[in-house]
Amino acid sequence: MNKTYKTETNIGARFLFTVGVASVALSLLSTNAMAEPARPGAIQPAAHANQKPINHLPNPYETQRNFGTLPDGRSWGSVSAVNIDIDGIHVWAGDRCGTNSCATSNVDPMVKLDPDGNVVQSFGAGQIIWPHGIDIDSEGNIWVADARAANARELAENPSAAGKGHVVLKFSPQGELLMTLGTPGETGDPPTHFDAPNDVLIAPNGTIYVGDTHGAQYQNEAGPTAKSRISMFEPDGTFIKSFGEFGFEDGQFRSPHSLAMDSQGRLFVADRGNSRIQIFTQNGEHLDTWYQFSRISGLFIDPKTDMLYAIDSESDENYNPGWQKGLRVGNARTGEVLYYVRAHDSKRGSGMGGLGSMGEGVTVDRKGVVYAGEVGPIQGMTKFIPRLIP
Repeated sequence: MNKTYKTETNIGARFLFTVGVASVALSLLSTNAMAEPARPGAIQPAAHANQKPINHLPNPYETQRNFGTLPDGRSWGSVSAVNIDIDGIHVWAGDRCGTNSCATSNVDPMVKLDPDGNVVQSFGAGQIIWPHGIDIDSEGNIWVADARAANARELAENPSAAGKGHVVLKFSPQGELLMTLGTPGETGDPPTHFDAPNDVLIAPNGTIYVGDTHGAQYQNEAGPTAKSRISMFEPDGTFIKSFGEFGFEDGQFRSPHSLAMDSQGRLFVADRGNSRIQIFTQNGEHLDTWYQFSRISGLFIDPKTDMLYAIDSESDENYNPGWQKGLRVGNARTGEVLYYVRAHDSKRGSGMGGLGSMGEGVTVDRKGVVYAGEVGPIQGMTKFIPRLIP
């Protein structure tokens, strides 16, 4: 097992592992590695360089593409919001209305699927612009992070899309809107606003955790859209506090893209821009930093087994040199990576480039079947069935 926990104590040293440094090393390995130009945000904490890429582990899963149907037989769009229902069998998914946005659509983006992929419920038409993250609480309520507002083109086509997005929405199991966190259609700071919220997680005690901002992963320094924080709320929506900020240090983030909690109650944060997982107490105290699960878009931990599922839709030679996209499965207790599922073949890469396509959202049913939501050249849902896991 290769694990790197702490970064350099010298702040300046943290920024030495830039794309330029990585480019020199990688050019010795492959002339194709640097075919893509360096892009904004393609910089990592120095400790990232100490982690050997994990691209070759056993794959005990059978991949089944094109899982699930949609109401009226419509085609899937991008899907990053996926989570298992409280029954451990059905799957909730947030379809971006056949494309990559629901701003000009009148279809239901939120769908509940049975294990055979049949739709058993849907809701949310006209209420959600960009479903990005999702969680299901202990009562079966569906929490959705709506990560952006309608843009000018979308508003011109559909003026009724105004005043939506940049919020976390709580729906009943029947699809009734019960709570709104944030100010719809506006960006800003907690307690009244979010700025492109990525994900929401409900702890066993009902505490609400929200991670934002989305665009920070493509920035090299702090700015007005690079706030990168976790905000905490009481079960009734009362603001508790925010912790974290933009940066490369332990306890800082560059887009907390996905949230999960293990059986010990530790909060795991997929710090996608920094290609790592950070682990915190439920009060926001930093415990550990792991680089061995790659550049993670989606994160799920089985609370009964502490198996950790980390899906990487973005790695390429700009944003995560040496790593390949794919699904990495490991142990949340020890940090060991056990399995690796390679990306799907595709004519262009998911994320910002590179090779192959892999999903952003990931969840697991009570039998260990993995469901992934696809965003990019391959869309819809994928099912990974464990065939060779003891």
